[in-house]
Amino acid sequence: MRLTSPSFPVFIISVVLFALVVVARYLGIAIPVVSGNVFEILLVAYVVLLVGVLVRGA
Repeated sequence: MRLTSPSFPVFIISVVLFALVVVARYLGIAIPVVSGNVFEILLVAYVVLLVGVLVRGA
């Protein structure tokens, strides 16, 4: 299996999800979907980035 770098849109989606989690968790700003599901959203950000690395052309 060859690893590839993720495309720019996949990377940006992952970073935005991560930033939302950090803002909701550590700055205490209430974001409706993110605030109650911090771990799950962080997991989604990681999976998006992982798919971008493992799948060619993603």
